[in-house]
Amino acid sequence: MAHERPYEKLVVWKEAHLLCLQIYELTKKLPADERFRLVSQLCRAAYSVPMNIAEGNMKHSKREKYHFMETAIGSLEELHYQCRLVHDLHYISFEDFSSIDQHIHRVSFLLTRLSSSLL
Repeated sequence: MAHERPYEKLVVWKEAHLLCLQIYELTKKLPADERFRLVSQLCRAAYSVPMNIAEGNMKHSKREKYHFMETAIGSLEELHYQCRLVHDLHYISFEDFSSIDQHIHRVSFLLTRLSSSLL
């Protein structure tokens, strides 16, 4: 078994990672012609959140950590809009959107709390 990295112990990272996996599953429902448009954008925004949490967690100063957490929050908001767009284009059901919306809200809450603790 691999050694657990420090960021992997963070609840916010665990939730962001699960959200990323959820988005990758969701993208399977999108039409093939969205592969290089929305699918690409959704995946990039989704993995940006846990990546920035992981990178920021290893920074030494609170200011640097804060910068990465704020970047993660920005990616999360971008992801939320992209999911709304996917729903409004009728690629996913309201139930799918609602589930993702709730997960995004949870990650946002955790990230905001972590970010605020760094000020």
